[in-house]
Amino acid sequence: MRRYDDPIEVVRGHVAGLEAPAQFVWREQLWRVCAVVSTWVETGAWWEHRDVASLLGVGGEGGGKSGAVSLASLLAEKEIWRVEAGRGRLGTRAVVDLCFDWSSGIWRLVRCLD
Repeated sequence: MRRYDDPIEVVRGHVAGLEAPAQFVWREQLWRVCAVVSTWVETGAWWEHRDVASLLGVGGEGGGKSGAVSLASLLAEKEIWRVEAGRGRLGTRAVVDLCFDWSSGIWRLVRCLD
């Protein structure tokens, strides 16, 4: 598996009766989604965030008084779509993970499975 963090343009549509990413542009190439392998939602690693102690009012600098971080920002969700996609007439195919970040509204290609 290779990891990426590449922004992509996504067009949603219907794939096998499911509303999902139907096509995307990655590295100036148009890819068409052939199948949805899986989908899930991830939250950030909130327990590793430097401001968690401050937010909870325990330890750390500020002793819970900063108010700079909100619980919503720590729990920001990302929608992950593992899809099989093809490009070109010869149908070069790959299984990739597409990530939609709800807090930023941006799609990214984050993994390509070998």
